Amino acid sequence: NSVILKVDNLSAINLAKNPIAHGRRKHIEMRFHYLIEQVNNGTLKLEHCRTELQVADLLTKAVTMETFVRLKNLMCVKSLDNMN
Repeated sequence: NSVILKVDNLSAINLAKNPIAHGRRKHIEMRFHYLIEQVNNGTLKLEHCRTELQVADLLTKAVTMETFVRLKNLMCVKSLDNMN
């Protein structure tokens, strides 16, 4: 079974699937090489996720209240007040 990593950057997905085709890249961190290795051996599967559905943004970026509510709902996070 592969672990699915949802990514909102199509260029990153394409680079991971075919790193040789991207000769213009100058520097790639070691952790990216590790990810490429995991994709190649089937441990990790990259899937595209539209930016507006990327729930990780809720934890890593400043977002508007509208975006906060939408992403919070996608994560199924509920207020303790609504738990009764």
